[in-house]
Amino acid sequence: MNRRTLLGGLFAAASVPALAACSSGVTSLDGQGSSSGGGGSSKGGVTIGTANFTENQVLGYLYAAVLQQAGVKVKVRPNLGTREIVIPALKAGDIDLLPEYQGALLNYLAPKDASAEPGTMQNALTLALPGGLQVLPYGQAADSDCFVVTRATARKYGLTSLADLAKQNGELVIGAAPEVKKRRVGAVGLKDVYGVEFKEFKSLDSDGPLVKGALKKGDVDVANLFTTDTDIAANGWVVLTDPRNLIPSQHIVPLIADRKADDTVRKALARLGNVLTTEQLTQLNSQVDNDKKDPEDVADAYAKQHGLA
Repeated sequence: MNRRTLLGGLFAAASVPALAACSSGVTSLDGQGSSSGGGGSSKGGVTIGTANFTENQVLGYLYAAVLQQAGVKVKVRPNLGTREIVIPALKAGDIDLLPEYQGALLNYLAPKDASAEPGTMQNALTLALPGGLQVLPYGQAADSDCFVVTRATARKYGLTSLADLAKQNGELVIGAAPEVKKRRVGAVGLKDVYGVEFKEFKSLDSDGPLVKGALKKGDVDVANLFTTDTDIAANGWVVLTDPRNLIPSQHIVPLIADRKADDTVRKALARLGNVLTTEQLTQLNSQVDNDKKDPEDVADAYAKQHGLA
């Protein structure tokens, strides 16, 4: 399904203008924090949307499992697309809840904000997000973007950090999801912060088989992946360090419409945030990508194992 078709399906029945938005946040896992929504209710059910990559789908089904345990009727709409699609869908009412990432969300909404620490980023999100939506307490699990090369490429060009890429300006090919070409944590930031210019940008997928296959074959020299991807270590790929802190902290944070953010939902998602670790999330991703298990089955099994469902 292409972007135009997906957008048409998502918004055909929407009566509210599709604007990227959010409103409020907290700075800890204790579930206490400000909320501008007030009067939200999950009694009519909650529709959870996810972006188009494995981890976000797993998180969406984890959200569903803990909410169902709390007595909330849920529906999951997985693999909807990029942030440019799912956040407007949330505002429009096509979905009610999204698994998000602090730094990436802040960069999307306020690209000039330099906040990097989880607490300050949560506060920055509270200020950056317009009315209608809010961020709930962030979890302990985190997943950041990273840029990797093969060991052979690292040796050939002497690459250990993102700064080293500038020594090979105009020679290297980068592979990533199409939107990375225009994002700060992507080609834009690599040029602005590190002075990096690539020979070519190849639009592939988001930490998926296309970009990883291209890296293995040598069709790209640099790949944008996620730090929770077990294929990085399995293939001996080199994660380039980020000495100038281009890539911010990326704790998992629920992004929800005020209309659904009641205490039942808050408490259920806070329980998950307190339990799920980065290491566990990494293994769940591997079960889907490498063991070819269904994301919903993986999420349900984890939730039951940890007393969340």
